[in-house]
Amino acid sequence: MVKTLDDLAKIRDKAKEALSQRAGEQATKIVIGMGTCGIAAGAREVMAAILDELGKRNLTGVTVAQTGCVGLCDKEPMIDVIKSGKAKVTYGRVDAERARRIVAQHIVNDQIIGEWVIGTKV
Repeated sequence: MVKTLDDLAKIRDKAKEALSQRAGEQATKIVIGMGTCGIAAGAREVMAAILDELGKRNLTGVTVAQTGCVGLCDKEPMIDVIKSGKAKVTYGRVDAERARRIVAQHIVNDQIIGEWVIGTKV
């Protein structure tokens, strides 16, 4: 419940941070395939897990976005991790648990999880 202007300012700041994760240019970008095939394979749960994990870790400087179908339906859900100055890494068959590990290992510790990678692009 909002009782003071300070409470309202805290809510505003939290909402701005949540929005900045979904739009904008940051040092790291996570793009989730949210075409029909991706959604059917569990992309919504993957997005929720990524946003939750970023929030739990209080990570800033990460944009989370979505894209449509890229034509690799059998690899869905897919996510791209794009870090400034590095090759784009595409992970396939990502579920919520894998999404959390990708945040922990790739986003936080800069360690690509090779066995889940389906492609890279400079």
